[in-house]
Amino acid sequence: MSADVKMFNPDTLGKPLGQYSQIARVKGAGELVFIAGQIATDKSGNLVGADDFDAQCVQVFANIEAALKAVGGGWKNVAQFTTFLVHSQDIPGWRAFRQRAFARYFPDGAYPPNTLLVIDRLVNEGFLLEVQTVAAL
Repeated sequence: MSADVKMFNPDTLGKPLGQYSQIARVKGAGELVFIAGQIATDKSGNLVGADDFDAQCVQVFANIEAALKAVGGGWKNVAQFTTFLVHSQDIPGWRAFRQRAFARYFPDGAYPPNTLLVIDRLVNEGFLLEVQTVAAL
């Protein structure tokens, strides 16, 4: 069984929902996969892109893609992202990276909901972001 993940255009949701209210409906999911916070580490556990926000974004999304493939899924199965940034000044960089990545991974423009949080720090001071993902298979 394959899940049907449908994203709703926030412009059509009406009040009180709107620009920042994203909804994903998952039908027929045989299972939900929770991919815990991915950080910018390679297969050996080494930090990738110290002080390079874009390099860390690339590595985080490569890790998410590897996790999706490991469970027999792909980007089409992603139902939700939560992103944690350490520095608020990285918000424009995250938005730019997300726009490039989502255009590639979700070519139909139906992007999954993405909550963005700015936090005090991650477990290792070298990590600039962490992304957790929920996928429906």
